[in-house]
Amino acid sequence: MAKGYAVKNNKNDEILFRSADFKEEKITEQIAMSDETTLLISGTDPLQRQIDDLSRKLQEAESANLAKEAFLSNMSHDIRTPMNAIIGMTGLAKKNIDEKSRLLDSLNKIDSASAHLLSLINEVLDMSRINSGKLLINEEPFYLSDLLHDTLIIVRPQMEAKGHHFDVKYHNIVYENLVGDIQRLRQIFVNILNNSVKYTKDKGEISLSICEEVKDDKCELIFNCTDNGMGMSQDFLKRIFDPFERVNNSTNSGIEGTGLGMSIVKKLVDAMNGRIDIKSKEGEGTSITIAIPLAYETMDIDASALQKKRFLIVMEDDDTSKMLQGYLNEFSIPNVTVRDFTSAITEFTDADFEHHPFDGILFGNFENRTGNTFTMASYFRKSYAGLPMVLISEDDWDKIEYKANRSGIEHFIPTPLFRKSLISSLQEIFTKEHSASATLQTPDLSNKKILLVEDNFINREIALELLRSTKAQLFSAENGKAALDMYLESEEGWYDIILMDIQMPVMDGYEATTAIRNSGRKDASTIRIYAMSANVFAEDIAKARSIGMDGHIGKPIDVAKLMQTLRGAE
Repeated sequence: MAKGYAVKNNKNDEILFRSADFKEEKITEQIAMSDETTLLISGTDPLQRQIDDLSRKLQEAESANLAKEAFLSNMSHDIRTPMNAIIGMTGLAKKNIDEKSRLLDSLNKIDSASAHLLSLINEVLDMSRINSGKLLINEEPFYLSDLLHDTLIIVRPQMEAKGHHFDVKYHNIVYENLVGDIQRLRQIFVNILNNSVKYTKDKGEISLSICEEVKDDKCELIFNCTDNGMGMSQDFLKRIFDPFERVNNSTNSGIEGTGLGMSIVKKLVDAMNGRIDIKSKEGEGTSITIAIPLAYETMDIDASALQKKRFLIVMEDDDTSKMLQGYLNEFSIPNVTVRDFTSAITEFTDADFEHHPFDGILFGNFENRTGNTFTMASYFRKSYAGLPMVLISEDDWDKIEYKANRSGIEHFIPTPLFRKSLISSLQEIFTKEHSASATLQTPDLSNKKILLVEDNFINREIALELLRSTKAQLFSAENGKAALDMYLESEEGWYDIILMDIQMPVMDGYEATTAIRNSGRKDASTIRIYAMSANVFAEDIAKARSIGMDGHIGKPIDVAKLMQTLRGAE
């Protein structure tokens, strides 16, 4: 049957025109021509239906190809941008090698550009892994405070650079010990916040809200990010989760990215059985809500040992100070709160006079005319040697650890603060003599021998330089076969640790590790072997464990993670 056509008057439904093949009882499609008229189509010709389907599929394929072409064009631009920065700043660093301030500025910019380049590459690799069906979601215990602190550490510098007002609120946090994939959750949250930063003009407003809702045996973690940025059209919202889609071309808008971020976010949220809701209006901003159901662990805390301690809280931030004081009071832990240096000294003097001294100081970040956190800590270190001092802050401890340690602050508790994580940290510091910074300190391995297996010369030199700080005796091999030969030719127990690259010529890391474990030597099962590889997906880590490796250290090397891993061999 051929298709028939007619034009209808919308006001009175009168047919203004009809073709000979038009069948009013078989209308299959209605298309608005204007406010006054509608095009009616009738008929169900099978051949025509096939032609229409093929035409639609062709349009979809052409649209996908155009998106991919735009993606490749954007990626070429976006990858060259940080690469140009890295190459250019490396040249400037060499030129100004004797000028410390300019050298440091170049190195900081190289670091920033490298991080951006790595994020672009990771997104492309993630999308490839997801599309190949190899996405694996880990189910491991983690602290909510660690997830949020790490997320905010990553996004705050960009917000500060653009002068954004950033407001963070937490409410109804019932469970702090959750079970899930902290790496993927961080990836989701950072992606959403980074988009808000990118698409919100300088001095704009971004707010983040975190809450929990307990449903049956799951704790639903609800993340909401709202901004007053450029917003999105309703048409683009329909395509926002399509790969390679971006609001604007990077060369026009100056906003860089792969166009894969939101597609990856959607697939990760779906894989975690979560949901995502987006509300946006052009010129007014965007609000994104993500809810992820997670298993949780209950944890009872006995704070009786801390109830025998007495703390001085020194903080300018009233909100954090009140929250901290509230948590301590909830567990009946004695405390006194002040806002400045002079008041802190007065409280200590009075406490000494009354023979009721403080057992520790909990510092917040502050800087005013009387000094800052570190100058105050230095004073107390000289006057009260051995007094435990704790910094409670949103700072990145890796960047301030040296300065803090020199002032006498050896312990760190990251914000946001939640009652159980706070009390647990204080328990470790004040009742178990555990230093929060210990996990970041370089281990003393002067009585150990480490074999580094790495085929890339530059990567080998970098790793050896990092390892020299441990004082271990170092050996290196350029592939798995060479490492296996060195191991078999050495006396039993000679090597204590093997750091094994995975992708290498001649023999890869998996094969070498398997051969070592199956060698029949007495030390074959006890020697510590850690993967040190750029293969950082969950399944890569699981495979390393399954073939007998003791752990996994990702590349680019996280120095803190490397030292924390090696500390187990002290």
